Amino acid sequence: MPKKIKILSWNVNGVRAILKKGFLKWLDEARPDILCIQETKADRLQLPASVTDHKHYHSFWHSATSRKGYSGVATFSLEEPIHVETGFGTEKFDCEGRVVMTEFEHFVLFNVYFPNGKKDSERLNYKLEFYEAFLVYVDQLKKKGKKIIFCGDVNTAHKAIDLAHPKNNEKTSGFLLIERKWIDRVIKDGYLDALREFHPEPELYSWWDYKTRARERNVGWRIDYFFLRKELKKHLKDAFILPDVMGSDHCPVGIELQF
Repeated sequence: MPKKIKILSWNVNGVRAILKKGFLKWLDEARPDILCIQETKADRLQLPASVTDHKHYHSFWHSATSRKGYSGVATFSLEEPIHVETGFGTEKFDCEGRVVMTEFEHFVLFNVYFPNGKKDSERLNYKLEFYEAFLVYVDQLKKKGKKIIFCGDVNTAHKAIDLAHPKNNEKTSGFLLIERKWIDRVIKDGYLDALREFHPEPELYSWWDYKTRARERNVGWRIDYFFLRKELKKHLKDAFILPDVMGSDHCPVGIELQF
């Protein structure tokens, strides 16, 4: 009998904040097979057992050690993974708590909170170095025959269609040509941008600026993605954005697979 798997990814902009906004109720209602969250801004020891020892989900956390209340990712899964790793073996990146890898029967899933490069040139360089190191790491797994999916906040809009005001942001980190070329390379290397396999239309965004109340006008950016190896294309049944889910300046994005 075919097995269906729904995976969601959401930058929650602080797990402690979103807990106060009904996160656990939403999780029970949405009931994804796997949920990847980014920007948790917390260590699991700071959180209630209702989250860390959820009644239905196994959870795996990677929190920043370089700064408290910064970055962080967590993956929730109904099925216990075969194998779990945090980080990818480079201390300068792993200390920021940005990666959880979970391996299942049919694929290896990376939940990643990619760095933001807007602060200054140093952070932009860090972001680009992270991009490079991540691809080198997953390429090693690809050569071992692993079928890879990675999702999360990539912090870059790929094409002009992926943000409301592309011309105004050509010199802004998040839409710089050098950042966008990395996504070009990802696709050239054999990954599919899952959403665009089903939705070529414009005005599909996953992040909106809080300060300017941009969400009300849908003046946003698509910076949250699912990328999967082309070998998995036959198993990809849907990809979508959930803009009506509130609680963060991002909304969840998701895919459905069938094996």
